[in-house]
Amino acid sequence: MLLPETYQAALFLMLLSMLCWGSWANTLKLCPGYRFQLFYWDYALGLALGAIILGLTAGSLGHAGTPFLSDAVQAPLGPILFAACGGVVFNIANLLLVAAIDVAGLAVAFPIGIGLALVVGSVSSYLVNPKANPLLLFGGVLLVVVAIVLDAAAYRKREAQAKAATTRGIVLSLVAGVLMGTFYPLVARALTGTQDKPAPGPYAVALFFAFGVLLSTAPANLLLMAKPLDGKPPVKGSGYWSAPFRWHLAGLLGGAVWCLGAVANFVASGAHLVGPAVSYSIGQGATMVSACWGVFVWHEFAGAPRSAKRLLLFMFIFFALGLCAVALAPLY
Repeated sequence: MLLPETYQAALFLMLLSMLCWGSWANTLKLCPGYRFQLFYWDYALGLALGAIILGLTAGSLGHAGTPFLSDAVQAPLGPILFAACGGVVFNIANLLLVAAIDVAGLAVAFPIGIGLALVVGSVSSYLVNPKANPLLLFGGVLLVVVAIVLDAAAYRKREAQAKAATTRGIVLSLVAGVLMGTFYPLVARALTGTQDKPAPGPYAVALFFAFGVLLSTAPANLLLMAKPLDGKPPVKGSGYWSAPFRWHLAGLLGGAVWCLGAVANFVASGAHLVGPAVSYSIGQGATMVSACWGVFVWHEFAGAPRSAKRLLLFMFIFFALGLCAVALAPLY
């Protein structure tokens, strides 16, 4: 399998992870008016296909570790269950976060959900595998959380009439944040073996993770179609089959892009000096990548008040400082 041999290569993979995790949602914008629950069927399938393709390519090349198929076949039951459970937890968190955005708005759901996920995920991942300078790591995490809050405040000022932060939306954001921060320690545990039972490689773990996502999508998504948490009418399954073919391709692409980011993140977390806490923390900078898409590509802030643009400037500054601190943490 292909594994990074230097910290620079691992850092590149972590930045690639951040880029992919912050960019996949653009594929949903290619499907205007398409309910997210319908989009999610193709998204989950694309994520699983992405794990298989990456395993058969990057996971089967090179001279490091065990080739993908052999690694997956001989993996112990424990890591398989940890990785699959991580996929289930992530999947539920992802669905709840989207519902929270619909209910309470981006300005409430993102700082609560992603900010809480970043704190919970980085701390718990550090406890599973303590690597890197904790002062730089958690100082950088704090700066990124501040950047996320500034990003949310900018969106709130942009909206002429911001959505009310209902109790339901706040509760959904809290639950989504805790779950989103909990899935990565499960993955980190799957990647941590013992002398008697070596752990499977990151490509095999990504496959088990993707299967967890795929298997949990059916019950979770069917429930959200029948009883949407955003208060909208139930989603009819016929809408999936009547959707244009390009919308299905967009969903598959979105899942594959997220999976590429996940595999890059899992691979980087096992590199020398890095550890899961650093890898996850940099990956969660995806919120800022998403903001960049909104500002520079989708022009979401065209005509926004100057105060909103000023908040965006400070958001990018805090994000850059936080990212530099987390990136330097393994070196000091």
